[in-house]
Amino acid sequence: MRLNKPALYAAATTATLALVLTACGGSATSASGGTWDKNATVNIGSLYEPQNLDNTAGGGQGVTEALNGNVYEGLFRLTDDGKVDKLLAKDYKASADGLTYTFTLRDGVKFHSGKELTSADVKYSLEKVLADDSQSARKSNLEVVKDIATPDAHTVKVTLSQRSISFVYNLSYVWIINSQAKNLKTGEDGTGPYTLDKWTRGSALSLNRFAGYWGDAAANKQVVFHYFKDATALNNALLTNAVDVVTSEQSPDALDQFKSNQNYKVNDGNSTTKLLLAFNDKAKPFTDVKVRQAVSAAIDDKKLLESVWGGYGKLIGSMVPPTDPWYEDLTKVNAYDVTKAKQLLAEAGYAKGFSFTLDTPNYDPHPTAATFIKAQLAKVGIDVKINTITPDEWYTKVYKNHDFTATLQEHVNDRDLVWYGNPDFYWGYDNKQVTKWVAQAEEATTTEQQTDLLKKVNRQTAEDAASDWLYLYPQIVVASTKLSGYPLNGLNSQFYAFDIKKKD
Repeated sequence: MRLNKPALYAAATTATLALVLTACGGSATSASGGTWDKNATVNIGSLYEPQNLDNTAGGGQGVTEALNGNVYEGLFRLTDDGKVDKLLAKDYKASADGLTYTFTLRDGVKFHSGKELTSADVKYSLEKVLADDSQSARKSNLEVVKDIATPDAHTVKVTLSQRSISFVYNLSYVWIINSQAKNLKTGEDGTGPYTLDKWTRGSALSLNRFAGYWGDAAANKQVVFHYFKDATALNNALLTNAVDVVTSEQSPDALDQFKSNQNYKVNDGNSTTKLLLAFNDKAKPFTDVKVRQAVSAAIDDKKLLESVWGGYGKLIGSMVPPTDPWYEDLTKVNAYDVTKAKQLLAEAGYAKGFSFTLDTPNYDPHPTAATFIKAQLAKVGIDVKINTITPDEWYTKVYKNHDFTATLQEHVNDRDLVWYGNPDFYWGYDNKQVTKWVAQAEEATTTEQQTDLLKKVNRQTAEDAASDWLYLYPQIVVASTKLSGYPLNGLNSQFYAFDIKKKD
């Protein structure tokens, strides 16, 4: 989510200018004019506190928001528009058959502990994602890795079991970690522009500028992520200057007070976060496609979106946001139609309806959405019992043990349609043709072939009502007008803080 920023390894003239500005003291002049405090503390408000600090150990959305790109870096970086840039990889080449990738590491990179980055650390980091106990969201995508060799300290050679057109893209999710690091659930040892200062659970997580950073120094001295339980408390913190920016506004009703105040700016960016009513497709009655279609048709997604987000957000009708290459507007598939929903239920043998339990995370907007869904489905004779659970409980009960009938969950990543090609994923969707298409798309030799195949996957999963994709979140960033350089889009919940400038 870094906006129009030159490469970190900028030209020498830019680096020289940066040194001149740094030498001027506590303030610097930005390219757009005006001064900013290079020793400022930027206070960031968020609803997403990490569960722990290890993104292979169930750290959740919050650990990505705070640490990805700020504390940890990958061989590649995902840009704000979904492209992939080289980062810790200075260069790479792929063999003609697409099975071998050779990466050359950037020189002069050090971990926060002072240890120099080597190929052994890259090997360790990849193996950590692929370990049996890994909870990485990209683990299954990287299981094509057959062998990792380290011919020398600056070279990594990865051999794949089969061609993977998304391999380099998937590497942008892999944090490169010091192979000797310990206690990664509460500590860190990355190569990013910030080091971890302190994490006070339930309150705040602070990051300090890393003096030994290999690239451009962070534009501020310290960043503090402040965590709040609800949107009201978060907004009050912004109004009282306790925080300078809100990463993702969750209360659209509160936006007028910021829009009418010259001290704040409301930004409406692009999101990749989808709110799903995810069925367990292996649990009755959702084993029946007609039941899934009926439930989807019985819920007025447009009304839900309006009630939760006002005029913000977007209906998509599938797992694919408009920023993905294989997007297609499928909102007319299983569109809201109560009469059709009742007909489908009757055809499935549930003319009098049925009852099911909806496991619902306890943070906004899930409880609100669950209550709405309960009321909507009652109109077609379906009784919904809401079971409110914590994120940790959701991970164990739903994601890990598949012990659920239906659940609500937000999926934040782009290009995550491919999970419907994995019958072992938590929602249990199993369509052999879809699995084949997903596999073929990954082995495609061109992006055009990949896109064509995944468009087929997109349409088939929509027609099968594999889940009910309720809506695409808006990405509303509200900030003090003293701030500039903050990210505007919600790509994979990243919130790069290193470009943020704060006026004196």
